[in-house]
Amino acid sequence: MPTATGLLEELIAIPSVSGTEDAVARHVEDTARTAGLDVVRDDASVTITVSGRGPGPTLAFLTHLDTVPPGEGWTRDPFVPTREGDRLYGRGSGDAKASVAAMLLAALDASGKLARGRLVVLFGYGEETRHTTMGTAVARAGGIDAAVVGEPTNLDVSIAQRGLMMADLLAAGDQRHAGYAADGGGFSNAITALAKDLVRLDGIVAERRHPILGATTVTPTMLEAGVSRNVTPPAAKAVLDIRSTPAWPHDELARALAERLECKVVITSDRLVPCETPASSRLLHAARQVRPDLLTFGSPTCSDWVFVRHVDAIKCGPGTSRRSHTPDEYVDLPEVDEARTFYARLAEEYLQ
Repeated sequence: MPTATGLLEELIAIPSVSGTEDAVARHVEDTARTAGLDVVRDDASVTITVSGRGPGPTLAFLTHLDTVPPGEGWTRDPFVPTREGDRLYGRGSGDAKASVAAMLLAALDASGKLARGRLVVLFGYGEETRHTTMGTAVARAGGIDAAVVGEPTNLDVSIAQRGLMMADLLAAGDQRHAGYAADGGGFSNAITALAKDLVRLDGIVAERRHPILGATTVTPTMLEAGVSRNVTPPAAKAVLDIRSTPAWPHDELARALAERLECKVVITSDRLVPCETPASSRLLHAARQVRPDLLTFGSPTCSDWVFVRHVDAIKCGPGTSRRSHTPDEYVDLPEVDEARTFYARLAEEYLQ
């Protein structure tokens, strides 16, 4: 079997931009099978199962095999793993192939050591797009009692994660020659109407604060308006990126925005709901038994946690989130080895 670093290098060298995960999925399947693990590859995931000696709960490790495209600005080949000291560069090195390598080898390390229950490792596809398969993979895995989501957190433990809701803010106006804009008669300029609502967005739903994640933010990210430079527009649109917290369920958040803004609010996506670890989390307790000095935090980024949000879950993995999706993405290799050990010991602790 390769080391965690060796396996990670093999994974980076197999490009797996979302929608092209077949080759890397086959490699993960072959690696697990060669190691003697129970593995199944289908259209939703590569799934590894490690059974304990007796009945008990199911712990899931889950992460994704796909990456974003390499983009521009690299000073190294994004698909040639490059070591420089303790750092390994390559697309997907941190997000999230380091978690893949560590979780696969942790499953091998835990094999034969689990007192009860089972460990299920799910490697999904398409997480970087709206077509993630993890929901299907989780459903096929059967009942899950607890889950660790592998994403780059520098091995700190995220116990809360922001959700993402997208909305269009739509303003209506009158199309006319701009030379007659000063005329009366109830004339409305869609751009002006939209602008009035845009200045209301800062702190618009800030009265509900989450103790870890703080306030929900509503950020305009795209604007669209205009027929011609001398024509007032009949319509104007702003795209709103809404980073929610558990303090605002998405249905209540949508109603609040509709009530507080003059323009029409059209929710275009609300599936990425916020998540948080239960206050009485047995999984977090087990993680602290394994690593008494672990740090917890609230994560601003979304992940497949949404598909296990109803169970006891945390997010933790090697890598630096701020390097995700960037040129010269990297992971610090000692974290990958540490993650392998942490995952294996956590499985043993939780399933003892």
